[in-house]
Amino acid sequence: MTAPDHERLARAALTRVLEPGDEQAGRALRAHGAPALLDLLGAATPPPLPGVGPRRLAGWHHRARTTTPEADLDDITRLGGRFLVPGDPEWPRQLDDLGDARPLGLWLRGPASLRTWALRSVALVGARACTPYGAHLATDLAAGLSRHGWIVVSGAAYGIDGAAHRGALAAGGATAAVLASGVDTPYPRGHTSLLDRIARQGLLIGELPPGSHPTPSRFILRNRVIAALTRGTVVIEARHRSGSLATARAATRLGRHTMAVPGPVTSDLSTGTHALIRDGATLVTDADEIIELVGAIGDLAPARRGPVLPRDLLHPATAQVLEALPTRTPAPTTEIARCAGTTPDEALARLYELHALGHAERDVDGWRLTNRDKPGSNVRRGGT
Repeated sequence: MTAPDHERLARAALTRVLEPGDEQAGRALRAHGAPALLDLLGAATPPPLPGVGPRRLAGWHHRARTTTPEADLDDITRLGGRFLVPGDPEWPRQLDDLGDARPLGLWLRGPASLRTWALRSVALVGARACTPYGAHLATDLAAGLSRHGWIVVSGAAYGIDGAAHRGALAAGGATAAVLASGVDTPYPRGHTSLLDRIARQGLLIGELPPGSHPTPSRFILRNRVIAALTRGTVVIEARHRSGSLATARAATRLGRHTMAVPGPVTSDLSTGTHALIRDGATLVTDADEIIELVGAIGDLAPARRGPVLPRDLLHPATAQVLEALPTRTPAPTTEIARCAGTTPDEALARLYELHALGHAERDVDGWRLTNRDKPGSNVRRGGT
């Protein structure tokens, strides 16, 4: 069922009256409902509300008496967008995990279904002033997730966020940007064309009505929405006081997967990610490892191993004889058998096998490694 018109109108008005994520406002909303709360705040003399001081209540009162939600709803319609509220079929129910800090509603631009996308989405976040290493990783992770059908969610900021959005788009995938402004107010300005492209191919999401501008506190508050919408949050680069760490902490509180990408221990932009890993975040290095964590049972990352060397293909008994071969002075078969822990006849059979494979050579004094298998040669013998 779709929310009734009076509920949608009241919640649209309240997005101009109340700041995002205000839990005291959320408690009042839960106690009274959106239409009644709007009426209370717009009354000539608003009654006191538990936990709300006189100055805050006066600000709410002023905004409630001057808001024009019909105009905001008309504006979002002209933009080809919509305003979602709880009860709409497209409303992502995982946002309800935020409790009293749940958004009053969401202003959207873009053709996709937010509820469908949110069920298979991952947040990629990190530093604005990122390094080339961080930008490359964000692009690569986003492209890898997109190729596996996952939605990349980020905040459209410079640095890691922008690289993640571009990586998803370049791979022909889907991406959503959660904004700290109205969905018609591009911020940062340098990402205007990127945001326009996301609006055409993906989703722009905001808690604030059209025409709203970002403030520092709104950037922090929108991070809870990024964390709640997605199956997990990956922090790619972050300083100790980075805002992206707030997204990771929100994900942890909400029971979502929290992941971090390691970086150079000498880089200040990796101190935040390393702290997350020390505190229990899962270390990830590629899209497969992310999907293994957030995906369905059976979505396993491929096993990691080094290159296969010729000696790795040998029978264990043959490899044991190979380990017993001297590198310089040839040794008789009996000595090699003793070092390998086998009989002279067995050792001799294995030596001829190694000779045929090019690992051993023989002269009048006995057997030794070939030049290619000696330490320092181009082909490594193995070990450390």
